[in-house]
Amino acid sequence: MTTRLVLHPLTPAEAECVVQGRPGPDALWAPDYPNDGDRAGARHFLEHCADTGNPQPFGAYEIRLREDGHAIGGVGFHGVPDDRGQVTIGYGLIPAMRGKGYASEALRALLGIARAAGVASVRGDADLDNTASQHVMAAAGMHFVGEDDLLRHYRIDWTAGSAAEPGGGATAMDGAAGSEPSAEVSARRPS
Repeated sequence: MTTRLVLHPLTPAEAECVVQGRPGPDALWAPDYPNDGDRAGARHFLEHCADTGNPQPFGAYEIRLREDGHAIGGVGFHGVPDDRGQVTIGYGLIPAMRGKGYASEALRALLGIARAAGVASVRGDADLDNTASQHVMAAAGMHFVGEDDLLRHYRIDWTAGSAAEPGGGATAMDGAAGSEPSAEVSARRPS
């Protein structure tokens, strides 16, 4: 939970509703939720559940407004940590909620979950022209580490034992990106 948001861990049944685009009986969805990225993320989560069981805390989360409980997007991990303790993240918001700092706030909370679970490194990427998503990762504390023909790559690392040290242990790999976020945030890409 953050000041303005709740990261609600999706259950497989809730993820199935997101994939189908039909809210369950107790769901509160903002208009335009879920979008294609949310459905792709829920589909990926369900595939993971079918293969190896529910990966929580390394699964999918619905981003909900604390004030009214409405789902406005999604954030999550693309799977459990690999043998080096690394995970990859994805996130997205409905258009009406972009440019308000919600994506950075949700990503910071997700990074907190990863760090508390002992993850050594979190990776993310964004299309070369998606500066808004790049700014989200930078605002959440991730650092630019390079780019290829399609994507800019970001990462945050923690030193061993740093989970218990508030605010400590983050290291940049190759410099940092940063400036004011713009109004667009990319939808979570299917993996």
